[in-house]
Amino acid sequence: MTIPTYLPFLVLIGAIATITAIVFGLHTALAKAGWSEHDRTVAVRFSAAILVGWFLLALALALGGFYQVAPDGVPTIQYGLFIPILIGAWLIWRSPAVGQIIDAVPQPWIVGVQLYRALGVIFPILYVTGKLPGLFAWPAGIGDVVVGLSAPLVALAYARNPIRNAGWVKAWNAFGILDLTVAVTTGFITSPSALFSYEPPNELITVFPLVLIPVYLVPLSILLHLASLKKLRRETAHASIVAASARTSSASQMPVGSR
Repeated sequence: MTIPTYLPFLVLIGAIATITAIVFGLHTALAKAGWSEHDRTVAVRFSAAILVGWFLLALALALGGFYQVAPDGVPTIQYGLFIPILIGAWLIWRSPAVGQIIDAVPQPWIVGVQLYRALGVIFPILYVTGKLPGLFAWPAGIGDVVVGLSAPLVALAYARNPIRNAGWVKAWNAFGILDLTVAVTTGFITSPSALFSYEPPNELITVFPLVLIPVYLVPLSILLHLASLKKLRRETAHASIVAASARTSSASQMPVGSR
């Protein structure tokens, strides 16, 4: 199996750029939200430590061949995929500190940052060069490109009119999660293991550098979708309360004779 020389640079630069964008965006969002310098510094450093530490662990495991198994072996890639999702989902829905951070970050930023998903264009390219099976490359690649390129558009629409375009954010998140689910499923089906038999096998997805996508960027994307949906739910509930309060206030101010 020959790994294209450009692939490590593309994946590593893409991952590092994504981490940098998230950390920088978080710092800016907390500053605009009025957080004190101390609280902002603690939150940003904590978030950066998690993102960088997680990435370095994924990188070490990938370079060590942890996710590469023999054709008659049991896949290990699911550990790098599902464990971060489970931990991150629990923090998003249960941690007050994480909830405060999500509340402070604008919804358009949470959506727009997933522009990096457009890097999925590499999958069809690798298929054309005979490096990936089409069953995985085409749905994963096209879905990622659609989600990535539409992210700034959905973010802009929500920024202009949150109430009217909340449905677009919800639909975009649902499609993004569906895309990742399809990519993970076809990735498992086509990867070499004792559980599945597919020709040609998807060997490239289990080795460095491409394995960093399913064990780092995919769970990161899922967690961003969950954060967006949680924030959307809270914003929608808040908007409903404000609207109901406005209607009640308006009704109470009407002259008695006009009621």
